Amino acid sequence: MPPSPSLPDPVARFPEEWADALKVHGERPYRAQQVFRWIHTRGVLDPEKMTDIKATLRDKLKEEGLGRVAEVAEVRRSSDGTRKLLIRLRDGATIESVLIPAVSGPGSNAQTDADAVIDDEDDDENEAASRVRVTQCISTQVGCAMGCAFCASGVAGLKRHLGPEEIVAQVLLGRELLGPNEYLRNIVLMGMGEPLHNYDATVRALRLLSHPLGINISLRRITLSTSGLVPEIEKLGQEFGGQVVLAISLHATDDETRSRLMPINRKYPLDRLMAALKAYPLTRRQRITIEYTLVSGKNDGPEAARKLASLLRGVPVKINLIPMNPIGASTLGPPDWSRVEAFQKILIEAGYSCFIRRRRGDDVDAACGQLALLGAKPKVRVDRT
Repeated sequence: MPPSPSLPDPVARFPEEWADALKVHGERPYRAQQVFRWIHTRGVLDPEKMTDIKATLRDKLKEEGLGRVAEVAEVRRSSDGTRKLLIRLRDGATIESVLIPAVSGPGSNAQTDADAVIDDEDDDENEAASRVRVTQCISTQVGCAMGCAFCASGVAGLKRHLGPEEIVAQVLLGRELLGPNEYLRNIVLMGMGEPLHNYDATVRALRLLSHPLGINISLRRITLSTSGLVPEIEKLGQEFGGQVVLAISLHATDDETRSRLMPINRKYPLDRLMAALKAYPLTRRQRITIEYTLVSGKNDGPEAARKLASLLRGVPVKINLIPMNPIGASTLGPPDWSRVEAFQKILIEAGYSCFIRRRRGDDVDAACGQLALLGAKPKVRVDRT
């Protein structure tokens, strides 16, 4: 049978869509759930390896086009245990994803990418004590159209959107690389691309990743980071009722500075963005994460800290300060550590939960803002002043 033209890629199908594809061939509904579990629970995309499925159905799955949509081309291992994955898609395009193991140690004001956006009040203490939690950072586009001054992902511009199957495939591939004492705890959409610019594919991927018959990651454990696409923020809140954790790349406290650092601000300035955040539905104990990259001489002074405290008043937030990680296409860089701590102190004294992002994987260019199209030539100048 030819692939069903009205259905998404086989990896991006829900059980009911598999049922539609198979029922015309006389397959019973339970077969659809069986196939879905093989793909998403077990991570098996080769029909020949689906051992409890009859041969005739395996042949039908091949005809539907079921197979791997991506492969890990390279793994770069950091000295801190972080692993950056170079993933090659079927058309030869490449994206990057990062596996970030949790770390322990002193320092309540230093958090990892995962810690800083996920609340862990309901962790099972026995599980947390015996196994290593891993957060996976995944991409939603090949490149990025946002052109933020401190981020390598948009240096070469947007090449194309990812399909939902390509977003989910990163998690399937990442799970294969987990150690025997590791388990996937959180997913953050903070890799290459702006998730809300690829809204439909991102939403389908979220529903697939959280499906109870599949990977079954709670939406509370999935954080979506956006540069501030206001209509899509509003739509996301309506569709998921605030269950998806929201992180906002803010990075400035006035429109002039933010528009220089983040061109999207010219379309959706701060007053519109803040109104959307105040209206975003939040579940119990949930807060919006404010990501604020500190760029030396641009947004790192005490006055900026005071303005940030005022701007966020009335919004349930926690603030994640990120000293800028160096990228090759920019002359911008982080401030001195004393300025970072002074900035944090002002916000804490103003009553905010404020953390300094612990740099992870920077020795393999896997830290925040460093994921890029390898070998791509810059499309935009990113050292704007």
